[in-house]
Amino acid sequence: MQIPRLHPDTIEEVKLRADIVDVVSEYVVLRKRGKDFVGLCPFHDEKSPSFTVSQTKQMYYCFGCQAGGNAIKFVMELGKRSFADVVLDLARRYQVPVQTLEPEQRQELQRQLSLREQLYEVLASSAQFYQHALRQSQGQKALQYLQSNRKFKEETIQQFGLGFAPAGWETLYRYLVEDKHYPVQILEKAGLIKPRKEGGGYYDVFRDRLMIPIRDVQGRVIAFGGRTLTDEQPKYLNSPETELFSKGKTLFALDQAKGGISQLDQAVVVEGYFDAIALHAAGINNAVASLGTALSLEQVRLILRYTESKQLVLNFDADKAGTNATERAIGEIAELAYKGEVQLKILNLPDGKDADEYLHNHTQEDYGELLKNAPLWLDWQIQQIIQDRDLKQATDFQQVTQQLVKLLKNIANSDTRNYYVSYCAEILSLGDTRLIPLRVENLLTQIAPAAAIYSKPVSAKKAWGSNNVSHSPLPTERSLLEHAEALLLRIYLHCPEQRQAIIDELEERDLQFSLSHHRFLWQQILEISSGDGETQSFSSPPDLISRLQDRFLEFDSEIGLISHLFHVDEKNQKEILRTPQVVQAAIACMDLVMLEKRYRHFLELWQQTDPEAEPERYQSYYQAFYAEKIKLQKIDRQRLFSITELI
Repeated sequence: MQIPRLHPDTIEEVKLRADIVDVVSEYVVLRKRGKDFVGLCPFHDEKSPSFTVSQTKQMYYCFGCQAGGNAIKFVMELGKRSFADVVLDLARRYQVPVQTLEPEQRQELQRQLSLREQLYEVLASSAQFYQHALRQSQGQKALQYLQSNRKFKEETIQQFGLGFAPAGWETLYRYLVEDKHYPVQILEKAGLIKPRKEGGGYYDVFRDRLMIPIRDVQGRVIAFGGRTLTDEQPKYLNSPETELFSKGKTLFALDQAKGGISQLDQAVVVEGYFDAIALHAAGINNAVASLGTALSLEQVRLILRYTESKQLVLNFDADKAGTNATERAIGEIAELAYKGEVQLKILNLPDGKDADEYLHNHTQEDYGELLKNAPLWLDWQIQQIIQDRDLKQATDFQQVTQQLVKLLKNIANSDTRNYYVSYCAEILSLGDTRLIPLRVENLLTQIAPAAAIYSKPVSAKKAWGSNNVSHSPLPTERSLLEHAEALLLRIYLHCPEQRQAIIDELEERDLQFSLSHHRFLWQQILEISSGDGETQSFSSPPDLISRLQDRFLEFDSEIGLISHLFHVDEKNQKEILRTPQVVQAAIACMDLVMLEKRYRHFLELWQQTDPEAEPERYQSYYQAFYAEKIKLQKIDRQRLFSITELI
């Protein structure tokens, strides 16, 4: 229909009644900041919110793309719609009487607008009919079900307008058409009746069912949900999509819950009608139901209008079906959660119960405590990934790592991603804090090498502490290094045939003995060898050992730390018999410790560098510690085959 020119009074009244925060919230997740609201601009791509909405001025403005205006302009620009179309739509929404400048066209326009009012009226009459039928003899089975099975009190039944649809095929039809004289076309458009395929006439959509009215935010009945009391399928039947009702844009009980959501700054979403009703009956008045579909962006934004912290809790069953329902219900909300625009939490009740069952034997306080401790959605996902997995098994470790990387890749907010990278690294390190930095960088690299360059793991510092970054071996490292260096020196002293190979390996890898007493002994060995002109000039181990002992007569303090290396017991003899493998493992161990020291050194420098102020240095440090990481992985594989022989 072509919209005639609207009267200025109508336009002004729409401007007065249409609250800009209410309008914009349908399309943008807004957060309160001072007197205004902020969010991500819908007119251009951005990661940091520069879009502001002023409720006092009834204006919006984006500091990024300079878009601005009032509520009418916002809807026009976003939907590419005409001025008159938007004003008329807002007039319907805010119940503004519409006047036109052409009186002759007003009648047709009013006819179109009145259709919605007629639908509201016939649905309200139907709700009254169903409530009346619940109190009649034919409705006693349904009433008993509510009182006995669901344990609902009379006030709850009345609060939610619960009713009963009689079993006859035309009971509602006759009441509304023959007694109340509503047009058949209005009933059909309201989703209450359907035309018969043969023989003409109509039949009721809902028959022999417990009836639950579905209301809009203003509390007007817009549809029904019907639960069978027999074996008929489907168990639950909803009204079809109509001019008033869209399942993907409606939340059951939001009219009852919006005050509680605002007061508690939190919304609870359950799967079924009766779960929501049971929660309200127990005094938990911030609960809505999703009507059994995946949560759409429209539904989420509808809820988030009423919570400043944007906290949303999904409470579905804890069994496998409930887990699947949770994952299905999240739907499009996942994108908002990954961006950090929604605080999405998951509440699984004990023993796989739904909210209605749980409240039969528990109090409002019990449920509130579970709500308080509900994990964030990302934490819940991680727990689902590692559940029933043995990370000590290579296959499970690999599969879990791959799934964690897939999850981490989706997190758009860098601070949130870095926190969870560190958290996942802790899980994968299996309690070995030395491995946390390595696991962090492994995850960052798998997420995306480019992202690792520009995404500093701030939270990783918190996880293992910047004060723990040291250029000296950690306690467990020192124990391993002590053994490896001592073993290499003992082989050098007692196995002349291995001396040149040891020196070649140390020179090729540019390795030094890290521990001071070992470094001192090696210095003496090199000096003696240099004085004799040839490393292998000693015909037997005792010759070198004797001359070293003579030298150490001058250094009483050092001799106590290395004197045991001059002797070979039964255990040492077994090690020496496997000399080639042990030399390789000992060299690899020393190399590993040195690489870890350099790795931590460059990692610390990288963490302390501002990427915006010094981008070249920032990337240089990243490349440095990443190169050390690759070397670490290679040397660690080399060391694994014989590490048990070293300790």
